[in-house]
Amino acid sequence: MAMVEGDQELGFDTEYSLKAAFTRESGRVFLTGIDALVRLPLMQKRMDELAGLNTAGFISGYRGSPLGGYDQALWRHKKLLAGHDIHFEPGINEDLGATNIWGTQLVDHYRKQATRDGVFSIWYGKGHGVDRTADVFRQANVQGTAKLGGVLALCGDDHTAESSMFSHNTDQIFESVMMPLLFPASIDEYLTLGLAGIALSRFSGLWVGFKAITETVEAGASLVVPGLPQFTIPADFPIPPHGLNYDPHLNWPAERLEYERRMLEERLPAAQAFAYANRLDKTTHEARHKRFGIVTVGKAHGDLLEALKLLNLSEEDLHEAGISIFKVAMSWPLEPKGIGEFVDGMERLLVVEEKRPLVEDQLKNLLYGWDDGRRPKVVGKKDLNGDDLLPAIWGFGPDQVAKAIARWLADTDLAEKLLPLAEKLGGNVPAKACGLLAREPIFCAGCPHNTSTKLPEGSLGSAGIGCHIMALGKGLRTDTYSHMGGEGAHWVGLHRFSSAEHIFQNMGDGTYNHSGLLAIRQAVASKVNITYKILLNDAVAMTGGQPADGEVTAPSLAAQLLAEGVGEVVLLSENPNHWRDHRSLLPAQVKVLDRSELDAVQRRLRETPGVTAIIYEQVCAAEKRRRRKKKQMVDPAQRLLINQRVCEGCGDCSVQSSCIAVEPLETPYGRKRQINQSSCNKDMRCADGFCPSFVTVEGGELKKPPVQSLAESLDSAIAKLPVAHTAVLEQPLSILVAGIGGSGVLTVAALLGMAAHLEDKGSTTLYFTGLSQKNGAVVAHVKVGASPESITTARIRDGAAELLLGCDMVTAAGQRPKFATGKMRALVNTAEVPVAAFVRDNELAFPADATEQSIESLCAEYYAFDANKYAQALFGDTVASNLMIMGFACQKGLLPIGEAALERAIELNGVAVENNLRAFRAGRLLAVDPRAIEKLAVPAQPVKLIEPQESVEQLIARLATELSEYQNAAYAHQFTHRIEPLHRAELSLRGTTGELTRTAANSLYKAMAYKDEYEVARLYSGEDFQRQLRETFSGDYSLKFHMAPPLLARPDSSGRVRKMQFGPWMGKLMPLLAKGKVLRGTLMDVFGYSGERRAERDWARQVARAVEGIAAQLNTDNIAQARELLEIPLQVRGYGHVREQKFSQVQGRWQELYEVFVDRSGDRVTVSTSQ
Repeated sequence: MAMVEGDQELGFDTEYSLKAAFTRESGRVFLTGIDALVRLPLMQKRMDELAGLNTAGFISGYRGSPLGGYDQALWRHKKLLAGHDIHFEPGINEDLGATNIWGTQLVDHYRKQATRDGVFSIWYGKGHGVDRTADVFRQANVQGTAKLGGVLALCGDDHTAESSMFSHNTDQIFESVMMPLLFPASIDEYLTLGLAGIALSRFSGLWVGFKAITETVEAGASLVVPGLPQFTIPADFPIPPHGLNYDPHLNWPAERLEYERRMLEERLPAAQAFAYANRLDKTTHEARHKRFGIVTVGKAHGDLLEALKLLNLSEEDLHEAGISIFKVAMSWPLEPKGIGEFVDGMERLLVVEEKRPLVEDQLKNLLYGWDDGRRPKVVGKKDLNGDDLLPAIWGFGPDQVAKAIARWLADTDLAEKLLPLAEKLGGNVPAKACGLLAREPIFCAGCPHNTSTKLPEGSLGSAGIGCHIMALGKGLRTDTYSHMGGEGAHWVGLHRFSSAEHIFQNMGDGTYNHSGLLAIRQAVASKVNITYKILLNDAVAMTGGQPADGEVTAPSLAAQLLAEGVGEVVLLSENPNHWRDHRSLLPAQVKVLDRSELDAVQRRLRETPGVTAIIYEQVCAAEKRRRRKKKQMVDPAQRLLINQRVCEGCGDCSVQSSCIAVEPLETPYGRKRQINQSSCNKDMRCADGFCPSFVTVEGGELKKPPVQSLAESLDSAIAKLPVAHTAVLEQPLSILVAGIGGSGVLTVAALLGMAAHLEDKGSTTLYFTGLSQKNGAVVAHVKVGASPESITTARIRDGAAELLLGCDMVTAAGQRPKFATGKMRALVNTAEVPVAAFVRDNELAFPADATEQSIESLCAEYYAFDANKYAQALFGDTVASNLMIMGFACQKGLLPIGEAALERAIELNGVAVENNLRAFRAGRLLAVDPRAIEKLAVPAQPVKLIEPQESVEQLIARLATELSEYQNAAYAHQFTHRIEPLHRAELSLRGTTGELTRTAANSLYKAMAYKDEYEVARLYSGEDFQRQLRETFSGDYSLKFHMAPPLLARPDSSGRVRKMQFGPWMGKLMPLLAKGKVLRGTLMDVFGYSGERRAERDWARQVARAVEGIAAQLNTDNIAQARELLEIPLQVRGYGHVREQKFSQVQGRWQELYEVFVDRSGDRVTVSTSQ
């Protein structure tokens, strides 16, 4: 990609477009591994056209990480592919996809009807899909490929379980089915080896495996487009008269022996001959005199090159030491001639390959029987003493390879140089910090699985493959799982040997269509007691929201289940009225209920003998969000809001909804809950929490900052920005980008990679996502070098990250082992974004200071700010925060990439270009003039950098004022009359700071200001709630209230009292009811006679007496016990049964400590509200 004169003035290639990745025939392009696999068939088609062949392309398979995004890319470029006669037909599952491919190779059998000379085909699937497809591979491979066809089978192997239940490699599966296996080491080899694989398949008649691992397929790189190759037909290999390809004249079963003979004696040798003739395996470095040889396989070649750098071994050093390097591309069957020529006469050989020793074992077999003078000593997984050298489990990196080389050469002249360097490796790698939070994946806000995976008390459940597997091991009684398509079949074996009589089995609609129906059929045939929960979500969300292949609807699903012999089918829907209005579409036996009836239905079905099923119909939350943005789905004009003053912070809303959009909110009255309106998907299940603080806001819209006027002011301020300084590249820079999945973190990495490419630099990206799209951690490794050749691996070694863009500080802190201690520069977003654990642990604290310190302590240069608050204030959305981070880094000179190229990359990305450019520039402005940004942000939404804590005296005064409003001045006096003596007693002790009094004041206030009907009405009528509404919403809207009045609310089938919804008239009633506080505690208080209110009054008396007792007896010996006692009332939160449950959890400890300070035989303390 040589830049022309005009480009050189701007500093980047202005001609480049994203389409160039697929259409440029020369020069430089930026490709991801997935992009390369899309480009590959286009290159093959072009080769065939130049050869005068009328061929077509065909692609089929089934999605699965790390190839989870391949089908999406093929759909995205469907028009381009179709224009080149390349057809994509996703398989219902992997083996059917392979069978689709098999059909394309029968062109020669049906030659009279054929419309093409041949069809080259590509199959794709995750490693687990290779396992289940082995039978198809075996049979189709035995029959052979068409002469002008050819098959390349893409295998998505996950060596380190980045996105899999377990790590896996399928090399030996391909060996078993006798398919040659190619293992590309880099993205450019996806093209060169991919084309070679199709040519190899055509020549040999074999299907050819192609190993696409996470390290390469989820990477991106700037590379030179390889030219179209000319493959050599082996001149010394005799082609049999019947040929090597599919033979329509060969009879089955009569000639089964001939099939096998041709495979072993003709086709596999032909594959080896082709590999040798075209130098698929090759010597990459040949020493002047051969003593030592290193053989690399696939990805390990990059690890070796990086290891040589770590050991300071230059090419000349390798020459002097007699070290040669041989790179194996076809790992099975090992081509014997080329590697034989390489190793002949060497002293020793080191084989560097990940996982089990496939090439090493073949090589040892090959060398068996050689003369001692020619045969080198081979090591790899073990050294000559049988000790471990390179691991067969998990994966390895350059550090481990470097150490293995040093040990391998420990008895040579190089030992003095290599051993000290190897010993230092890993010595300065930071340890993971203890006591910090982890950014674990969790269901999306409003995800159907938040509710659908819940089970009644006493039930057992099992998971399967899909997003719903995140329920596994989370205390939801779903503790086991099955492979895809086997869901529930394990119960057939287990139930005979278990006292449990029933189990629930989750199954996604994608899995059902993939192969899950067979498992249900097995359960029916075995007559076991099991209830399948078919989660009908209308998308395969786990791999990116693809539609389930083949139409899966509630009517077809219900009819099929009943036809298979399922005894009872219940449809639970988020929109049951739709099915009641269209009842004729469903089988008559199917009951239709609202999804809120899940618990009752499950309780009934677990008592029903045989196989039953629940179809839980609710659109995937992520897909629902996408469709609403595209106006493809109605976005209901309603939102939930939590009245912060009424909220008790009990967490029952999180218990009921398991929703990540329900977040903690720290207020002067303690921790409460708030709904993150940006992430909320309007599932509304959080309103089921037993609490009157929820209101539905119908109509209106979320209040946003004046974006247009802010944009104009921002543009004016940005116009005066100085040119950003660009960091000098002396060697490749390793950049770590860490954040939250789904927030645009990978976009930042992609922009960095593309911008460096535009500047004619070398760049690579590597993504680690796993389940990050489910609010989990996402990490990207970005490397920028002076040229592509300067970068040997995309992965950043431990201890080697020199720049951190921490878009989320929790994820960033979790990457400490990658930090280059004392050298790294870091930019961190300090926004305290809740983690998944908060949904399960109501009391979880966010250790913000410790998290920041764990990063800053290792840095040479450190910058931090709350990018989310700035982004929300300036743009009305936190999505802009990541682009602000990138802009800040650019302006501070942390990036070796110019601002012009970065802005061009944003334009090429093509998504919200104007807004993203403005966010990037706002980040630059923040770096040079933070006051300008704060001045713009404050009128829209204050950005509080420091919020001073009120003094103890101020706290007491504020709470007393609140109690006056709650009841009257006399009631407030009771509060101060008890707190002030304690405050004096605490201050009389040396070393105290008033924290005990602070705790006592909050606890006593909370107990005295119990939220009865009058108080809830007052808090809804007061200015605080009205202000909250004004700050959150604009336009015309009305309110509906979710409450459970004692005389009206009724329990459901599970015994839980259900809240009711009341219209706007309730808001008008609130001020009147609030005035009824004068009746509180009197004979006229109709609400005060309930057991709940009597218990609250008694609790207030106990807390008051505890405060008095502590004030009278406080000393340095018992202050810790006093603090523990006074902290307990803060844990008693909630309403009704929730509050009772909280109290029962602490009651024992309360009584134990209470008796330390309070003489229970004394007079009762009176806390009267009737004065």
